[in-house]
Amino acid sequence: MRVTLGLAALAVGASAIPTELRERQDGHNSKPCPKKPLVTKDALEKDITIKKLMRGAQQLEDFAYSYPARNRIMGGQAHNDTVKWLKKELESTSYYDVTLQPFSNYVMLNGTLNAFTIDGRAINSTILEYSASTPGLVTAPIVPVNNLGCEASDFPAEVSGAIALISRGTCEFGLKSALAGSAGAVGAIIYNNVAGTISATLGPPPRPEGDYVASVTLSLEEGQAIVAQVAGGATVTGTLDVLTDVQVITTNNVLATSKCGDKNNQLWLGAHTDSVGAGPGINDDGSGTVAILNVAKSLAKYNVNNAVSFGFWSGEESGLLGSTFFVESLSPEAALDVRAYLNFDMIASPNYVHQIYDGDGSAYGLSGPAGSDDIEAFFAGYFKDLNIPSNETEFNGRSDYGPFLDANIPAGGTTTGADEVKTVEEQAIWGGVAGEILDQNYHQAADNVTNLNEEAWLLHSRGIAAAVAHYATSWEGIPERVPANGTAKRSVREPVVRKGVKGGKVTLKLLRQETKKIAAMDTASHAYEAFPTFDTYSAPTTPQHDHDAPIPTTSDITATISEPFSLHTTNNLVRITTPIHIRRLMYIGYDN
Repeated sequence: MRVTLGLAALAVGASAIPTELRERQDGHNSKPCPKKPLVTKDALEKDITIKKLMRGAQQLEDFAYSYPARNRIMGGQAHNDTVKWLKKELESTSYYDVTLQPFSNYVMLNGTLNAFTIDGRAINSTILEYSASTPGLVTAPIVPVNNLGCEASDFPAEVSGAIALISRGTCEFGLKSALAGSAGAVGAIIYNNVAGTISATLGPPPRPEGDYVASVTLSLEEGQAIVAQVAGGATVTGTLDVLTDVQVITTNNVLATSKCGDKNNQLWLGAHTDSVGAGPGINDDGSGTVAILNVAKSLAKYNVNNAVSFGFWSGEESGLLGSTFFVESLSPEAALDVRAYLNFDMIASPNYVHQIYDGDGSAYGLSGPAGSDDIEAFFAGYFKDLNIPSNETEFNGRSDYGPFLDANIPAGGTTTGADEVKTVEEQAIWGGVAGEILDQNYHQAADNVTNLNEEAWLLHSRGIAAAVAHYATSWEGIPERVPANGTAKRSVREPVVRKGVKGGKVTLKLLRQETKKIAAMDTASHAYEAFPTFDTYSAPTTPQHDHDAPIPTTSDITATISEPFSLHTTNNLVRITTPIHIRRLMYIGYDN
């Protein structure tokens, strides 16, 4: 599951789209599987076992640990091994037409911070993904920029030949680094605007503002101290030695479509095959990859009425690159063949919750395209039949369903959570540890086989099997796809209690808040401005907003929203709704 949004994939050559998706056929274009029984829910679920799932997870970990990097990042050797393995496993069934869909993009294969000192003192720091290298060891004065480094005018002439010191906030990290490079800086230090460390990306190059410079992170305390020293007339000297390997690589999606079933009404399922650089990515998203692979292999025993297709996406961690490339490669006619899309990203989290994407918009106010509500209802029924509680999770743009929603394709799926903090209420429902994130190994080296929750994984994997058996035999509840008529692809539901449409500020006393939604503007006064961070639906390009700043949970927060918004409350839940995005906060009072 990604944290920040990347740029669109760079296409090279013709895309490898399965033949059955290139041209919509007349009639049903259906081919039965001879001498196979029609798939049933019970039969397909029974085929999915934890032994098979763990065997697949171990294979992915073995790929990662076979190389010094011990990860499966896009373009790395272990990721290439993953792609080859998936293709081989799918082809072995003789049930699918299997193709590789190549696309190209930038990737940072390696990054090493050999030295970072301030006035001779070693600093604990991280390299921002896609950072440039320094030409060896660089020593230069550190020059704070004006404001937040989001405009070329923020960079004084003194930045040329120096290391620019820039506060986090308002605009994306990549813009800050590119503007520093354009101003002649030899490096950039981006310091946090709240307590804690920064682990983030500049986003794949190139940028219109210029080339990136070597870019590293710094704590809020250290950054403010340097600003104060320079303001007092002192000269602060930094030393940087950064070595990164950023290359344009070609990677592949793995696409598999059943040879039998109606090709004009396909069910697509997807999971991503890449990890972040920190570790092997066995929950994120080995769990989804292995689950849908096992369902695909088991489905090969059965006949289907509707064709079933599986997309194993590359480049999710760099910004949904593979799934975006696939969807954008479809002709309008071929896109209509995709009746629905199911996404599975992180379904074995140790401190799990059982969540279903909010297709009808009842929980978060923003529904998916028509049919998404039926998908949500199906999974809710699956859990209910087992007497297992579940709840909704937001379509927030953090996984590969995003491009499908953008193409007006009904979508849904389940997840066990990523870096969200488990609440006391959630602990009472599902157990685990309140106050800790749902996967404490998220984007870490410890995201390995030993930290999977087997019970949750098997439950969600069998849920995938149940959904495949259902939609492979009937599209009841999912409307027929029709050409777009210019109407909105997603709709905002009317809130239960509405406080009016306005623009301006609202002050909230917080009990708890979902972070990664509002970027810090002014740390001292806790003033924040909301950005359309997850607007993958109407923006002409995907912005890379600095959207992962943690926010204090004990202070009053003033959220400044520049566009019209409505404030509405239900059962101590405050939602701030703008035309293109939603913010959710828990509160003990509000003043607006």
